[in-house]
Amino acid sequence: MLEKKDLEMIAEIVKETNKPIHERLDKMETKVTEVQMTLENETNKEIHIIAEGHLDLSRKLDDALKVEAEKEMLLLRVNRLENEVRRIKQRIEEIA
Repeated sequence: MLEKKDLEMIAEIVKETNKPIHERLDKMETKVTEVQMTLENETNKEIHIIAEGHLDLSRKLDDALKVEAEKEMLLLRVNRLENEVRRIKQRIEEIA
């Protein structure tokens, strides 16, 4: 058997269904407007903030990669110079 709360829920559904269509549409438009406002004021701003953070991270990564490339070039130069110094020492030893 149906309880009192079940009957109340059914009565509410019937009452809502019997409302004129324009009242239900007005209510629906209000809800849609609320959702749009939430998207506009909260969600879009938060997405923008997150995107800015990602852009900063991307810039930092690019900077780190530049430093790493410079480090690699310096290591190559040092290696080349060490080899040249070694060859020069060998030639000096041969001459001396």
